[in-house]
Order: sequence, then C-alpha cells, then structure tokens
Amino acid sequence: MIDTTKPSGHIVGYARTSTTDQKAGLDAQLRDLNAAGCTKLFHEELSAVATKRPELERALDYLREGDILIVTKPDRLARSTADLLSISKVLDTKGVTLRILSMNVDTSTPTGKLMLTLLGGIAEFERDLMLERQREGIAKAKQEGKYKGRKATARAKAHDVIHLKGEGMTADAIAARLGIGRASVFRILRDAA
Repeated sequence: MIDTTKPSGHIVGYARTSTTDQKAGLDAQLRDLNAAGCTKLFHEELSAVATKRPELERALDYLREGDILIVTKPDRLARSTADLLSISKVLDTKGVTLRILSMNVDTSTPTGKLMLTLLGGIAEFERDLMLERQREGIAKAKQEGKYKGRKATARAKAHDVIHLKGEGMTADAIAARLGIGRASVFRILRDAA
C-alpha cells in the first residue's frame, strides 16, 4: 500500500515581492514556505508585470513529476487569473501539485483543482469590477475638472535624456541613471530626432 500522506518528490517554494523595499514581505513569505516544509526555495524581487521572471522560470524548469510547488498567495505566483491557470496547467502537465497557502488550495485533489478555477474566476471578476469603478471615478473627476492624470515623469527628464545620449551613453545606462524605463528613453530620443 502506498503512503499518500507524504509527498513522493521535492517540496519547492516560490516567493516574490514587487520591489526590494518589501524585504519584510519577502522574509514573511520565505518563513511561511519553510514552515510548509519547502526544501528548495526560489525567490525574486520584481513586479508581477515584468515580462521575465527568471526565478519563476528556474523553478518551473526545476520541478519534476511528483514535486509540489508552494506559494503563499496566488498574486505572488501569477499576474492574472489567466496567468495563474496557465501556470497551473504547465504544472499539471508536468505532474506537479500546486499548493496556495492563503487559500488552502491543493491541486492534487479534484476539489483543489475546482477551487483554484473558481477562486481564479472570482478574483478576475473582482478586478474587472474594481477597474470599472476606477474608470467611472476618473470619468466623473474629469467632468468636474478635478482629474489631472498621472504626472509624466519620463517626459520631465527629456532634456537630461538628450544630454546624456549626446555624451554617448546607451539607452540602458540613461534609463538606469534617470530611473525611467528604457522604452521612455527611446520614445524621447525618437521624438527629438
């Protein structure tokens, strides 16, 4: 008889915070993942909207059939419900179980798989409602002349971008020096040409 109470593979944890300023949040995630029995941890400090999440990619490459991936909350793993379900499908294809501590979800069970899908759908629905309320609030503020929009921080540094480019700096170096996005640097340079 097979003992189903103990996992047959590795217990792997993944933690993410949006910025290096959230050190306490990362420490709390790592503490919870260790308490959950993780023997291997992957973690990174970058926004969920980042196009590449190298540590998540390393974790997904590392995982093998019978392994368990544990995260503290769904938003630490995925950008959206669609992303969460996509990652879950990759894990399922590899024979890897996903556990989300905050939701007490375990995809090794049919109920856990159902809960993940339902909770993901509910989260997306709530986000859509929030965005709709935000759009309505912005429209109302514009009508009342109170909405100014987001301050164009990169545009305010256009002179500095052009000056640094004239000194021979690369777009990446300019972006890092001025604390703006690479795309903003290229946009400013294109508009100045």
